[in-house]
Formats: sequence, C-alpha cells, structure tokens
Amino acid sequence: MQKYPKTLLLLDAVTAILLVAATVLVFAYAPLERTMGAVQKVFYFHVASNWVGMLGFLVAAVAGAVYLVKGTRFWDVLEVAAVEIGLVFSLIGIVTGSIWARPIWNTWWTWDARLVTVTIMVLIYIAYFLLRQGIDDPGRRARYAAVYAIVGFLSVPLTFFSIRLFQSIHPVVITSTKAQLSPRMKTVFMFSLFTYTVLFADLLWHRTRLGQLAAYLETLRQKMLD
Repeated sequence: MQKYPKTLLLLDAVTAILLVAATVLVFAYAPLERTMGAVQKVFYFHVASNWVGMLGFLVAAVAGAVYLVKGTRFWDVLEVAAVEIGLVFSLIGIVTGSIWARPIWNTWWTWDARLVTVTIMVLIYIAYFLLRQGIDDPGRRARYAAVYAIVGFLSVPLTFFSIRLFQSIHPVVITSTKAQLSPRMKTVFMFSLFTYTVLFADLLWHRTRLGQLAAYLETLRQKMLD
C-alpha cells in the first residue's frame, strides 16, 4: 500500500473546514424560508447529497468507458468507488427529502415523478453490485460492470429532468428564468454544492486507494489458487 499522500491529507483538512463552514452558513447565515420555516434548511443538505450521488454515477460511467478502451484495472476500481459513493449519497438524499417532505407534504413518501425515478435509479445501482458479486473472473466482471455503469447512467438525467418532463409536486429550484432563492440562500446553496463536491473528491480518493489494495489482494489470491 502506498504511503498516505500529503495532498490527500491536505484535502482531508480542507474538506473538514468546508463542512464546518457550510453547516454554520446553513444555520446561522441563511434566512428562514417564509412559509416552510426551519425545516427548509434541510434543502441545502438534500440537494447537495443528490448532486454528489449523480456526480458519482457520472464519474462511474466515464471510468467504465475508459476501462473498456484501456483495460486498466485502476479504472475499474475508480468506477466501483464512484458508484458506491453515489449510491450512499443518493440514499442520504432520499432520507433528507423525506424529512423535508413530512411537515410540508404531510407524508414521508409519495409516488411523485421525482421520487419514482430516483427510486429506480437507486435500484439500478444496487443491482450493479449484485452483478459484480455474481461474476468470479475479474476481467469479465470489470467489462460487464463497465457496460452496466454506462447504460445505467441513463437513469440519472431521467431523474434530474423528471420534474420538468412529468407532472410533479416536487419544487423546481434551479431555473434559468427566475430566481427561486434569495441572494443569501443562493450563496449558501452554491457553497454547499461546492463543499459536497470537494467532499466527493476526498471520499473518492480514499475509496479508490482502498479499492486498489483490495484488487492487489485479489490478484495475490488468484496467483495462489493457480
């Protein structure tokens, strides 16, 4: 295993500082929403978590495409790491969305277009790991998983645009025609997205290093069995 990189240590520190700063801004700087009150502050974590989830699936699709071209094990490891992080943050997005919805919609869950598509997306990526578990040969597993990550990414834009394509009660916050947030809300919102993007990069680096170690151990095991 490689020595702990100093750049990664610095990224860890920056990520921790940004997370503290983002939390302070959400609760101390962002104003209370006029109709929803304090529960609206979940919005900053909810959207940022979903953003990281979709970003993870995008990175996985790109890594899968590069793996199919180059066949380098690193890209398969990166793909797995990105899917894992994307799936975790998508689930966090669902949980925080339910917390936000309960006092606003008077229900934890409703089969709205956005909720249906995000559920399908999550199930698709859960199946990604089931696919990997069912194939023993590392090369064949990586190829099949790469194709699956690319095709599975089609569920991501469908989820993002679902509230624009279908009738939905889910609010459209990001629009090109008019501002849905006050200036201070928008500042905190953008800072939260930036913070969670840095968090994603930090977690991806850590998870990829762990995946490389696991891949090395799997290679040793295969050599012992041959």
